[in-house]
Amino acid sequence: MAETLTVNLGERSYVIHFGADLAVEIRAEVARLTAVGRRIAVLTDANLARAQAATLTAVFDGAPLLAVEPGEGAKSLAGFGRVLDFLAEAKLDRGGVLFAVGGGVIGDLGGFAAAAWLRGIDCHQVPTTLLSMVDSSVGGKTGINIAAGKNLVGAFHQPRAVYIATGLLATLPPREFAAGMAEVIKYGLLGDLALFDQLETKPLTASASELAAVIRRCCALKARIVEADERETAKEGGRALLNLGHTFGHAIENIAGYGSYLHGEAVAIGLCAAARLSQKLGYIAPADVARVERVVAAHRLPVRLNTPLAWSDLLAAMTRDKKVRAGGLRFVVMKSLGGAATQSDVPLAHVEASFREVGAM
Repeated sequence: MAETLTVNLGERSYVIHFGADLAVEIRAEVARLTAVGRRIAVLTDANLARAQAATLTAVFDGAPLLAVEPGEGAKSLAGFGRVLDFLAEAKLDRGGVLFAVGGGVIGDLGGFAAAAWLRGIDCHQVPTTLLSMVDSSVGGKTGINIAAGKNLVGAFHQPRAVYIATGLLATLPPREFAAGMAEVIKYGLLGDLALFDQLETKPLTASASELAAVIRRCCALKARIVEADERETAKEGGRALLNLGHTFGHAIENIAGYGSYLHGEAVAIGLCAAARLSQKLGYIAPADVARVERVVAAHRLPVRLNTPLAWSDLLAAMTRDKKVRAGGLRFVVMKSLGGAATQSDVPLAHVEASFREVGAM
C-alpha cells in the first residue's frame, strides 16, 4: 500500500503518494476524474514516451499526450506556447486536468502551463527523476527560462497531487541520479545535519535500501518549509532557504548555456561555492568546507567548473536572478552544517573569491 504525506496549505492542500509502483493509484485517479466528465491530458518527454509507451497508454487510458524533447531547451517561451496549443487541441476546459510525467523540466513547464491555461487548471505531478521527486514536484513553483536567466517567468501553482514511484529510479541514468543527489545533499546542509552525516558515512546509491526513506524525508522537510512560507515572502529564512547553492548554480547554468551542466551539477558546484562563502563570513570552518566537497564528490558530482567562466558574466547573471531584493543580491549561507540562513549584506569581494575558488576566471 502506498504511503502518503500531506502538504497542508488550506484549500490548496494536497497529498504526496509514495510507493515503488503507483500505476494502479494513478489509473484509479484518472478513472475517477473521467467518470465525472473531466478531460485528461498528459505532458511528458520524448525519451519517456518511447520507453514507456505501453504503460503511459494503459495508465492514462489513451488520453491526449504531448511529448517534448528532453532537456532545459523545452523550458522556453516556444515550449510553453506549444504546451498551450496542445491543451487547446485536447479541448481541456476549466475542469480539465494535466498530468506532468517526467523530470524537473516537465514538472516546471507543465505546472506553468496549467497555471496559465484558462487562468488555472489542475495539475498532477508524476516525477520520474530523483531531482524532481525530492524537489521540483513539491511546492508549487513552476516556470520557464528566458535568455536573461533561469525560471524568471513562472507562477506559484500547487499541484492537486504528487505521485512518487521510486521504482522508476532503477532505470535512471547514473548522471541523472547523481544530479538529483545535489538536492538531497542540499536538504542535509540547510536543515537536517543527521541526513548530511548519513550521506557522509555512506554515499546514497540508486540500489540503496534506504533510498525511499531519504526521498520521503526530503519531501517532508520541503513540505514543512513550504507550509510556513508558501510564496517565499518571509523577510528572513523561510522558503528562500531552499535556494541554498542556487544563486551560484543558476548563474553557472545561464552563462555556461543551458544543457552544459545538468541543474543538479550546477547546484553541486553552487553548494561548494556557498560553503566557501559561509567560511569567509566566519560561520563555518575550512574543515567544514572540505566535508561539503567530499560529500559532493562522493556522489559523483562536480565541485569545480569544468571550464572557467568569466566572473563578470557570472555577476551579471546573479544580478538578474529572481532572488535579488531591492537591487541587492541575497544569498543562502550556512551558519553551520545543517543550519542555513539568508543574508543580503554579503561583501561582493567574498562572492567573487568564492566563485574564483570553484573555477571562475
